[in-house]
Amino acid sequence: MGSRSRARARAQASQPSTQQPLSGQRLAEQAAPPNGRERAQLPRSVRIAAAVEAVEALALLTGSVLAGIATISGHSYQRASGVAITIIGIATAIALALVARAVRAGRRWSRTPAMLTQIFAGIVAIYLIQSGRLDWGVPTILVAIVGLAALLTPASIEVLTPGRVRKS
Repeated sequence: MGSRSRARARAQASQPSTQQPLSGQRLAEQAAPPNGRERAQLPRSVRIAAAVEAVEALALLTGSVLAGIATISGHSYQRASGVAITIIGIATAIALALVARAVRAGRRWSRTPAMLTQIFAGIVAIYLIQSGRLDWGVPTILVAIVGLAALLTPASIEVLTPGRVRKS
């Protein structure tokens, strides 16, 4: 870098900028999740999405416990696969519960796993309906549709994707 370039860089650095940089505190305030009082004011759609995710976590936990009971009582096709399904199901139920908690807290990262959960639940529901299990498939698809619709409302998008540029 030549002497003129250095002089120009020093001159630009010493001039006051027209934009005020954000202080550390203001950056932290923008990135921080809502506190307790703000959380109570979350839109209804966000609360519904969190409730749907929690219901799905509870249903998966229940199914996993029942699979574990079937494995222990010898009704599983293979004992090793029954144990694996039970462990994977319980771990997934815990993960879904954490996502539900994050949606309820308005965490930005929670929207994608919550949406993927609803899409996957819809796929499973379609499979259940096609295989004649209407008693399981219809409620599952209804819950998935409600969850996906709640996540796609403008109010939910605003809360779960802050800083998103609005189109005019």
